[in-house]
Amino acid sequence: MTGLLWFNSASPEGMRTIRHSCEQGDNLAGYGYNKHDGREYAEQTIHDDANNLVITTQFVKIPGGEHGGHWIARIRGRASNSELPMATTSAMFYIGLEGLGDLQLTSKKDSKGISSDVHLKGSTPDLGSFEAHIMAGTNSARPSNGLGVDLSKTHYWITRIQDGMLWRAKEAILENIIREANQKAAKYGHEASLQNLPALFTLSDKADSNGDPNLFVFQLQFQGEFEFDVVFDSNSSQERAPIDRAAILELIDERRSAYDQRFDRIFELENKNFSPAEIDFGRYMLSNLLGGIGYFYGSSIVQTTAQGVISDEDDEDFRDELDALVSQDSAPALTEPQELFTATPSRPFFPRGFYWDEGFHQLLIGKWDNDLSLDIIESWISLIDNNGWVAREQILGDEARSKVPEEFQTQFPEYANPPTLLLAIQAFVNRLDKVLEGVDSGVHMAHDPRLPGGQQIHFSGVNQTASSPTRDADRNAYLLDQTLAKNYLLRIYPKLRLNWNWFRKTQRGELKEWGRRAKSREAYRWRGRTPDHCLTSGLDDYPRANPPHIGELHVDLLSWMGFATKLLGNIASKLGDPFEEDVEEYAEVELNILRNLDDLHWIDQQKAYCDLTVDEETMNSVPVCHQGYLSIFPMTLGLLPADSPKLGAIFDMIEDPERMWSPYGLRSLSKSDPLYRTGEIYWRGPVWMNINYLALRSLHLNYMHTPGPYQKQAQRIYKNLRRNIIDNVYRVYERTGFVWEQYSDIDGEGLRSHPFTGWTSLVLLMMAEEY
Repeated sequence: MTGLLWFNSASPEGMRTIRHSCEQGDNLAGYGYNKHDGREYAEQTIHDDANNLVITTQFVKIPGGEHGGHWIARIRGRASNSELPMATTSAMFYIGLEGLGDLQLTSKKDSKGISSDVHLKGSTPDLGSFEAHIMAGTNSARPSNGLGVDLSKTHYWITRIQDGMLWRAKEAILENIIREANQKAAKYGHEASLQNLPALFTLSDKADSNGDPNLFVFQLQFQGEFEFDVVFDSNSSQERAPIDRAAILELIDERRSAYDQRFDRIFELENKNFSPAEIDFGRYMLSNLLGGIGYFYGSSIVQTTAQGVISDEDDEDFRDELDALVSQDSAPALTEPQELFTATPSRPFFPRGFYWDEGFHQLLIGKWDNDLSLDIIESWISLIDNNGWVAREQILGDEARSKVPEEFQTQFPEYANPPTLLLAIQAFVNRLDKVLEGVDSGVHMAHDPRLPGGQQIHFSGVNQTASSPTRDADRNAYLLDQTLAKNYLLRIYPKLRLNWNWFRKTQRGELKEWGRRAKSREAYRWRGRTPDHCLTSGLDDYPRANPPHIGELHVDLLSWMGFATKLLGNIASKLGDPFEEDVEEYAEVELNILRNLDDLHWIDQQKAYCDLTVDEETMNSVPVCHQGYLSIFPMTLGLLPADSPKLGAIFDMIEDPERMWSPYGLRSLSKSDPLYRTGEIYWRGPVWMNINYLALRSLHLNYMHTPGPYQKQAQRIYKNLRRNIIDNVYRVYERTGFVWEQYSDIDGEGLRSHPFTGWTSLVLLMMAEEY
């Protein structure tokens, strides 16, 4: 594990503005990846105005050998305001080791520091043997010496951190610096210390480990602009990692150029008349989404004793009973450690996996790198347990839990979340279908535009392989090889079906009572409701029935089940024998869902799809109509035919400025609803990119190109909505340096978490018109 910290060591306030992990509370002027290809190159710019500093980090991976290959990180700093004095920057890079293995410093050191570049060597079972080097640039000036400290040297601290606690390295490092500062102040006096702050705030130049050291911290102090490189050299690769600065720069330039060329080929924004600045904005969104991918490992907290309680949500004592269960010592239990490879919605605010978000993330990642996306999807699917359940939030380990309020840490095996991974799986199946369109004729297709990157392919029957493998081909192996693709679907299909059956069992709605008539038993409700929230739906505070009732039926969940059923039927059909019976079952269930969607949830008086609940006085089923995102799910998930009069009513609702239409995108709740912009104002008015993307996607795929009575209206909505969203998100980015979790439907300003390059990065697919 490696990490970087920095602060202005010449300022008395410097220790209060020390930077380390990505924190929204740092109030940076802007930061993010300008370029990131998800595999071999990344470039990030961090605007730290409080320290009058712009930090640029560049990362290069050099694949090879048996253990992943080499990597290089280049860190540079310059003044953010050239009219102000450049900060004296203290940069600390640490290398930590947990688990089996060893690590040792091979550079000559003494009690005054390290005069040369820093060199380490080590080995672990997973990485083999390796070397690491930290090398300062020759043009990087050092501050003046003081308090007996030579600031031209690299200072160090070598120690042992408790296993599992390396993620708290910052606390240990600060403790060492403060302890040393207090000792220097006592020795040289308070006045002298204040006049020599860079020397005051230095590491101890000690190896104080009581056992085998596992944390190595190195501090370089710079006056003015600076640059240094960190090189990880895997000894399993035949060629050594370059440590010559000119060779590193050449490699960085090559990778930067390759990224730009690939981005331009895939998204073709210049052809759609976007300016160079807008194209850079598109790169920012893709790169930050890729830069937020992480590997998580650890136990989660699952409530195992709540079984059977969730069915009584309408009971006024339900919440008290559930709270009592949660408070029992034996109720919430730590699971066995699990692993997850996932993108994250927001690096500072939501650094963990969210099932609701991840399917949207993979729509963009899959467009850029098909195989990387499939890896992430399969990692999520592996978490589906033997009952078919997967936790909606993956809070794995102590570090992840440190970012989550305690009341939200426990996961419940009866609680669902929208199965958005199916959106990404559908996108993969669609990409695969496009590639296979030319297979039957066995044609040679040079520069095939249907593949990301447009690489040359030779289709040769059942097994499609690239005639001359390239980096693009490495990202699309599951598109180029039909056998790989089928085996992938065979691996994930059983878990997908298990999850589908879990939904049908645990989220089943009540139809036998309250005067309801339906042709089938396909009706659903989200478990886990409270009077003010339906977190399991993903729409959190969107208005539902109040109070919650066991007889509720939710139109959005029925819509998700219709979408899921149709897709699983498509996959089962592709897999063929022995899944023919599954195909027949899906077809019947899909038909029943579509019938009940209209029979149960369409309310003529409202001309809208609505939830249902039960009137406690009459004990009759009654609609709960709050027009907004909830009402348009049958359209956004493509469940309505192009000639349906209900489609026309939805389009009218969307275009009405007194209901959903705003100059900045579709608002989440109708402006005319009594609960509009009340309470938390989370899903009660603001504009969200995931649902706006679903709307544009469905308009493009299902309605604007299909002849019918509403085709021209679909085209008009699509054109205006797409323009409004792109223009506003870009405008706010230009002004603030960030993209945001949501946007105001009143003035378009960004709201809440930032940067939120999770599903907000779908704006890039809107720009490229890739659905």
